[in-house]
Amino acid sequence: MDLLSDFLKLIVPAGLVLYGMYLTVKLLLEREADRHRYDVKTRYTETVVPIRLQAYERMVLFLERISPNNLLLRLGGSSTTVLEFQQRLLQEIREEYNHNLSQQVYMSQGVWDQIQAAMNDVMTLINQASGDTRPDAPALELSKRIFERIIQKDRQPTADALQAVKGEIQAMFM
Repeated sequence: MDLLSDFLKLIVPAGLVLYGMYLTVKLLLEREADRHRYDVKTRYTETVVPIRLQAYERMVLFLERISPNNLLLRLGGSSTTVLEFQQRLLQEIREEYNHNLSQQVYMSQGVWDQIQAAMNDVMTLINQASGDTRPDAPALELSKRIFERIIQKDRQPTADALQAVKGEIQAMFM
């Protein structure tokens, strides 16, 4: 019995000390893991967030550049006939798109789909308006037809995509 009591006198304090050390080490490891997660999050914020924000800015610029109002003003004097002007407008849109294609990796699929839909709407608008005119008519005639179609629809083809991009920026960064 004395042996058992002496054994318990040694085991109980040793067990309590070991349990205390276990709790201390566990707490230290959890704090270290939290600090590591915080450091990773900070580095992510410092590195990735500015790149993502720049991608959104570039897509807003893309949508503004391909909006018919800006596109027609920028390229208005670059062609003489409707056919040349139509080809020039479509080429400009494709070049802008190809230049910004890599930005899709920084945004949601839904927003990217809306950006593509806006680009396709602009191209469709140009093609439909050119179908309403003779190919050898003055380029100004195509501009008039495009503006008429925009007025009929009472909205810019890029408006929804711009709203989606701005909404995603606000949801993420504000």
